[in-house]
Formats: sequence, structure tokens, C-alpha cells
Amino acid sequence: MTLKFSAAHSSRISKKAKNPLLKRSSSSPFNSLPRRKSIQSSRSTQEKVDDEDEFFEDRLDEQQLVHCLNTDLLLRDVPQTMRHIHDHMFDPIPERGGLNSTWIADILRFRKSLPPTITLAHVHALIGSPTSTEREIAELTKAGVIRKLVIPGRGTGASSISDGVILSQDLEKLLNEAVGLDKEVKEHFWRSLKSSPMALKISERLLTDYEYIALMRAGFLTSASPSLNSANVFLRPNSVSSGTTTSIQSISRAASGSVAAVGGDGAIHGAGNTGKGAMIRRTNSQIDTSLEQETLYFGQNGKEFYLALPNTGPYLKLLAAARSHLMALLLKTRYRELPIDLLRERWEGGIAGDDPVTKAKKYRGEFTGVSPGRTRKWKQFFGLAFDWVLAECLGAGLVEVFETGSVGRAVRAI
Repeated sequence: MTLKFSAAHSSRISKKAKNPLLKRSSSSPFNSLPRRKSIQSSRSTQEKVDDEDEFFEDRLDEQQLVHCLNTDLLLRDVPQTMRHIHDHMFDPIPERGGLNSTWIADILRFRKSLPPTITLAHVHALIGSPTSTEREIAELTKAGVIRKLVIPGRGTGASSISDGVILSQDLEKLLNEAVGLDKEVKEHFWRSLKSSPMALKISERLLTDYEYIALMRAGFLTSASPSLNSANVFLRPNSVSSGTTTSIQSISRAASGSVAAVGGDGAIHGAGNTGKGAMIRRTNSQIDTSLEQETLYFGQNGKEFYLALPNTGPYLKLLAAARSHLMALLLKTRYRELPIDLLRERWEGGIAGDDPVTKAKKYRGEFTGVSPGRTRKWKQFFGLAFDWVLAECLGAGLVEVFETGSVGRAVRAI
């Protein structure tokens, strides 16, 4: 016999039954749903992005700075280094990169149009001794083996692009292949360059005004004065030229809405028209003015010119954009530094590799990376090599490369 005894049975304390009529009722349809805890406020999207960019909680250990990125022992002088830099500027086009034939043709055409010029900063990044490099460049320039190019007005401070150099044989090849230049102009210009190999500016006494106009149109000369540029070549040699009331320099300084902002009272007359329904805009026949009339403008304004190369603008634009993108990848991290392998992966855009492990994953249908045709490297930079851009940034003083001892070399933004 089991005894079950509790205080509830012995005590006469009983709970009063609740009156169902007094129970509150609500018409909300959500009363029947189970209660849940309140959702915690999620972190902002920017914090999540920052956490994704953080791979290392502490700074990388710095053991030794790397001043030279050259890994080819065959590079012993400046001409070989320049040839190496030009030949390794772009990566080869991948076979299965998602690029159609039209895209590949545009990439190859753009690469071929770039001039074979090299910045001095890139040369210093591959040669360890700056003093001996400058001495060798000066000797080669005096001997006529290489030629210096002045690149003014490209960036300020540390982001500026340094002067460039080009092999004399490459410059002569470009000059001979130029379309639209007479043979006499090419020969006279080349003799003038050989007569003064150390000169950075070309004086007006070396060439005639006719030759200056033709060379500026071909892209081999640029004005050393900011008041004269290649756009003035296509203007009339009268009051429409720079420095008058109808020039862009004068109009840009005028107050908005004033008469001076549209060229003044005599704008139409100064443009060479009578004002009877004539327009300031010039026709194609007026733009194709004879060189004999255009030389009057240069004869009245003694100017000096820099040596230039055709299609230098796209080259400098590509270089500046590549520098900015690489610096932006470093500035996303907390300490502005990344291992060089991780930085290379971000520059490549996380594309699929060619190793056997990656190929096996691809055959199994697993994700192995994005297609190269969808990355910025091929859409914007035409396949520019990572090592080439890194050397440019190192030579320009934008980054520093150092040994860590644990994860290999690393790159830090300065």
C-alpha cells in the first residue's frame, strides 16, 4: 500500500476560479501567434564590410624593407630593364575568360597603340641603387641610347607621375611609322634630336614653324607653355587665339550671366564674321586652314616645346587609374597593409586558377571564382599585370614592401 500525501490535499486553501466574462478579449489577429523575443538590432552594413575586409587583427610583423622588386638576374643595365618593363606590362589573355572576339580585338588594339615609354619611378623600383641608376641614365642619354620625356601637369605631390624615358630606337621607329608627316620633316626632326640628346626642351630655332605645326598634329611635340596647346593649332591666327576676349581663358574668368561670359560686345566680329546671321562655330573647311597661315601665329609667339609621343594620354590615364585602384585596395584595411598574395588576389578579382585542385572543383560543379571577363582588371585595365602596377606604386613612393617572416612579403600604403 502506497501512501500519497501532499500539503495540497490536507490544506483547505483553494484558488478561486476566474470568471470567463471578466477576461479581456482583443480583436488583434496576432494574439494566437506564439511570442518571440525581440530581434536585436543588426549592425550596419558598413561594419559588416569592414569585418569582411579584416583578415588580421594585429599589424603584420616587419622584419626588413624591400627596395628592389627585380627577380630576373639577367637584368643588368637600364636598357634591358626598360625592355623587360615594356614586355611584361600586360598579362596574356586567358583562353576561357569570358571574352568574345570583339573584346579581345579591342584589348589587343589598345595595347598596340600605347607608346613604349617607361617612367623613371618604375626603373628605380627594379634597380636597387638609385645613384648608379641615375648616373647610368645620364651617360646613356648623353650617348643617345635613350631619351628623356617630360610629363608636366600629371597629379600633385606623391600622386604625380614622374618623367619618362624611351629607347632611341623605339622613338625612331615611331617617327618613321607616323602617318601624315612628310619624309623631309621626319628626317630634319630626327637630326635635330640627335644634335641635342640632353635637351629636355626643343627650341624654336631648331625647326621651322611649318614643321612645328605638323609635329604637334602628329603628337610628337607639346607646348612647354600652358597658354599654348595643341588646340590652338586648329584656331585662326587672329583675335580668336588664346589671350583675347573670345578665348576660353578669358571667358572662364568672367562673371556668370555677364556680357564678357559670352565673349564681349564684339565677339562675333572678333571671330571673323560680319554679324549678319553668321555663327561663331567654324566649319570643317575653316578648320582645315593651310599651314602657311597657321605659321603666322607661331612666328609671332616664340615658344618652347617638349618632346612627346603619340597616344601618351591614354597611357597616363591608365597608369593613374591603376595606381588609384591599388591604393584603394590597401586603404580598405584597418592598418593599410596586406600580404602581397592577398593583394594580388584582390587585384585579379578572385578569378579561378589553373591549378589541378581548382580544375577538379570546376569539374564537380563547385564554385572556383568569377570569370576574368567580369573583373575590373580586364574591363577597365585591359589585363594590366599586378607586378607592373606594384612596381609603379613602389617607385613613386606610394607604398612600401617588407618581409614579414610568417606570411611572406606584404605591402603597406604610406
